[in-house]
Amino acid sequence: MRIFITAVLLAAGIVIGAAVPGVSGFVRDSLAAIGLTRSAGKPDPEPAGHKDLGHEDRHAEAGVIRMSPEQAAAQDITVAPVTGGILARHLLVPGTITPDTDRIARVPARVVGTVAEMRKRLGDSVRKDEVVAVLDSREVADAKSEYLTAQVQVELQTINFERQQKLLASRSASESAFQSARAAFLETRLRADLARQKLSALGLDAAAVAAAQTRDEATPTHSTLRRYELRAPLSGRVVERRVDVGSAVGKEGDPAEIYLVADLSTVWIELSVPTLDLAQVQEGARVTVTPTREGGESRAEGRVIFVSPFLNPETRSARVVVALPNADQAWRPGTFVTAEIEIARDDVPVRVPKAALQTVAGARVVFVRTPEGFAMRPVELGRSDDEAYAVTAGLAPGEAIAVGQTFLLKAELGKAEAGHDD
Repeated sequence: MRIFITAVLLAAGIVIGAAVPGVSGFVRDSLAAIGLTRSAGKPDPEPAGHKDLGHEDRHAEAGVIRMSPEQAAAQDITVAPVTGGILARHLLVPGTITPDTDRIARVPARVVGTVAEMRKRLGDSVRKDEVVAVLDSREVADAKSEYLTAQVQVELQTINFERQQKLLASRSASESAFQSARAAFLETRLRADLARQKLSALGLDAAAVAAAQTRDEATPTHSTLRRYELRAPLSGRVVERRVDVGSAVGKEGDPAEIYLVADLSTVWIELSVPTLDLAQVQEGARVTVTPTREGGESRAEGRVIFVSPFLNPETRSARVVVALPNADQAWRPGTFVTAEIEIARDDVPVRVPKAALQTVAGARVVFVRTPEGFAMRPVELGRSDDEAYAVTAGLAPGEAIAVGQTFLLKAELGKAEAGHDD
């Protein structure tokens, strides 16, 4: 009876399998369960088109992304070799741009007089020793006259002294006449020296005064005796103009300065560093400066030139001065800035930019370039600065890694894992 039931079931299975091919597998499994058929250990071939080749072609194994160099370039995925480098730690301190006090100069009146000419306007550029203003001064005229008169007296007394020398040699003059001539000669020469020193104290050159007098003699209608030229003590720009033409200067109560000239090719940054951070700041340290205003993108690099040994008793901080090159005049005195003072520099054998790192399943990873594409690799990180990390394990110098647009590789990796789960 059992044999008869089995034969009926077998015949029914064959008929159903022929009518519905998809059920044949179920029938075989059912028959195998009751011992009427056995699996040969090889699965039946799957219908054509059933096999999914997409994930196998692009992701042969977990953590690997197949991508040609052309595909990577099309997505702006940049690749760079791993190298060592410097990790720099910084201290952020607010500061204010100020003029370099060594590059500021005042143009003083120096003599009592009246402003006759103003040759520079506010903002004009000046060169060192360029004439920027002219004064009309009785004091200068007196000093020049005294010197010129003394020079004439020296010439006359020199002639008389030499004549008396000759007469004394020929015994045609007495010794007393010779001594009188000698004394007069020495006295006039002393007066000439004193007059020359007075000119020098006024900033005048004796040879130039004598040359000007010679030119004046050739042009009687033109006199430079009262003329006093003011010259720029350094090259720079006129940042202040204190007087106008016709102003009286030099006397008590009168303006004592004509111009203020500043060379802003280098400026200072005044910082106030708290006591706790002061030990980390060293003279000569690099400083990166950025403006504190919103949208400020300009950056510049300077150096610490002075760390005050004294503390401000009220703020418990010390004055720190940074010298900042300013060739394009972009940094204006009075501007508030943020200074990043370099307080440490560490040389590390493996350094990777922060843009090269991604986090996958809680681990920090990089994407190493392979012949097929990119391979995800976990790494161990050490010290860091504003731009990069030191890698202590997982990466060797010389290996090529993705350093830009790495989030695209992370996204591709996520797609691959989702495809494998399906």
